[in-house]
Amino acid sequence: MAIFKTVKKAAISSPPKVAAAIGTNTFSANAQGVNMVGQYYTYQEGEARNRAMSVAAISRARDLMASVISCMPLKMYNEIWDETTGEMEKVYIAPRSWLRRIDPAIPNVTLLSWLFEDVMMFGRAFLYITARTADGFPASFTRLPAGSVTTTDQAGPVWFAPSNAVYFQGGAIDPKDLVQFISPIQGIIYSSAEVVEVALKLQRSRLHAASNTMPAGVLRQTGGEPLSASELSDLAAQFNKARTSGNMTAALNEFLTYTETTATPDKMLMIDAAEYQAMECARLCSVPPYLLGVATGSYSYQSSQQARADLYIFGVKPYAEVIAQTLSMNNVLPNGTFVEFDVESYLEENYAADQMDMPQPAGTEPLGVTND
Repeated sequence: MAIFKTVKKAAISSPPKVAAAIGTNTFSANAQGVNMVGQYYTYQEGEARNRAMSVAAISRARDLMASVISCMPLKMYNEIWDETTGEMEKVYIAPRSWLRRIDPAIPNVTLLSWLFEDVMMFGRAFLYITARTADGFPASFTRLPAGSVTTTDQAGPVWFAPSNAVYFQGGAIDPKDLVQFISPIQGIIYSSAEVVEVALKLQRSRLHAASNTMPAGVLRQTGGEPLSASELSDLAAQFNKARTSGNMTAALNEFLTYTETTATPDKMLMIDAAEYQAMECARLCSVPPYLLGVATGSYSYQSSQQARADLYIFGVKPYAEVIAQTLSMNNVLPNGTFVEFDVESYLEENYAADQMDMPQPAGTEPLGVTND
């Protein structure tokens, strides 16, 4: 039916009056939390998050998924019952003004990337409502880093619902002025801290091996007066300091010998361990391992389009859905109005780009190119 293809009027047809929300919090006599909103020098992402991001495989997984979510535009729609098909039909409408710029200070590509990271790392994220329209719905937002937010009614690491006792930088914030995103997946910093710790230890071991110009070995006293334990320890420390400083020449007297060990990185399985740990990080982040450059045996893909589809389906989709569905709730939009990511256009545009890059048979034009 033609009515389902028409574009309806915007949810707000005329420029609304905007009322500031910052500084009006009456939830607590201590307005420290509200007053710290926008004081970026106090914002913290959290030590556990920083440790996880120092692992190359986790950082790459985060960047891959963030690049998908941040580049997909958001659309707004209503639903109408179609008696012919027996299904709800989407009717796309003109969006509210904030949909293209959720935070007036930064573009959506930046905000959505960091919002996604909070949901991925901590299992939840927070938007503070900085202004409202005349109808009481939000007009603009700003992100509060999840690493700077604490809740006293939920200890985590699993978050069951939006919190009713939220503290930002030590001050209470009215939950009515917050949009809380609750992930269906437990935050990765809580899922397996051991995966991150092992990866960091492997990095330190490889760094130590790369920092030494001479192979590891054993100093042995072959004669003279026996040295005490402390003297042997001091001797080994001085020799090791000279060895790691880049000196290529060592001087020993007739009572000392230096015997190199055969403990090379490959024999210590550092290379194999690093490959396996990258696979573990891919599992932790729910990203196909081959996208992180990890060998996956018999698994293969046919095109970059399929790789992007795998990334979205296996990694990005749950996070994209929780962001879109949370922005569709009744504390953000009127009942019956919804938000979604334009996934189809993202995949279709990349498919067209792939076709343009593919070699074409002689005498034919690339897809989308004509001689007109």
